[in-house]
Amino acid sequence: MEALPNFHLHRPSTIEEATAAMKAEPAARFVAGGTDLIVNMRRGLVETPALIDLNNVAEMQDIASDENDLIIGGAVTLDALADNRTVAHDFPAIAQAAAEVAGSTHRNVATVGGNLCLDTRCIFYNQSGWWRESNDFCLKYKGEICHVAPKSKRCFAVFSGDLAPALLVHGATVSIAGSRGERQIPLADLYRGDGAEYLTLETGDIVTGVSVPKTDTRSAYRKARVRGAIDFPLAGVAVGLRITDGRIAELRAALTACDTKPFLIDKLDAFRGKSVDDTLAQEFGEIVRQQTRPMRTTMSTPWYRRRVVARLARRLLLELSAS
Repeated sequence: MEALPNFHLHRPSTIEEATAAMKAEPAARFVAGGTDLIVNMRRGLVETPALIDLNNVAEMQDIASDENDLIIGGAVTLDALADNRTVAHDFPAIAQAAAEVAGSTHRNVATVGGNLCLDTRCIFYNQSGWWRESNDFCLKYKGEICHVAPKSKRCFAVFSGDLAPALLVHGATVSIAGSRGERQIPLADLYRGDGAEYLTLETGDIVTGVSVPKTDTRSAYRKARVRGAIDFPLAGVAVGLRITDGRIAELRAALTACDTKPFLIDKLDAFRGKSVDDTLAQEFGEIVRQQTRPMRTTMSTPWYRRRVVARLARRLLLELSAS
């Protein structure tokens, strides 16, 4: 890695001050934990004259709830989220996903908003400067082709955040503040299907928090990775299940690290009204496998990632149905 370049640091105490700082310096970047952004700056992947630190914005620091929703601030750390008793009891997939991110020192500073907006990753992108230059860079950064799919005009760098699939199966929405004021959108609408332009946020937008509706959904999250202590997922899956009178009332599954964005699995309505057994779990796993089409963006093969995510999904369904 290279030395960290010089930059100005702004420390606003309100969302209004943060958006005003960005308006004054549009090339700046928001930062909270910085566990991904600072590394990318040292690799020369991010060039910015200023950082706007969100850690002093008190309104983004809380986990609260009202009659209908759990509300998680965008600057809540992953450790705080994983350790919250309400989250662990009522939204277990969310707590599990937070606890699975990297190592404890990362989770102590990494934030909810940062994990949701995590930069996409690829074996042709997350390299040293001299390595990237020797390969004429890539479509995501200074290059003209995607080395994963050279004939494509789209970047296939993969999204690898852990929280997104867990929040997707719980029907979460994100709160955004920016030049257009405050708004809420479904979490799925935060992402584009392009590894280079992977977020739908406008310049100056901040993910200030997440709202999760309270339901009787059982949920869980698992992932596969090379090194359990620190690595990003090679494939991750969250499953949400509602059971009524011993039969499926609703079944959801969402994946990460399998595409340029996190996504919900389609065609699961057919399982409603059925009882969970080994045969049904096999069918469910096969649907997950069929809709998983990872590219060669990691050290592992796409074939392996498709198989492992299907097996994880099958196991989670059986575990949830027995709980």
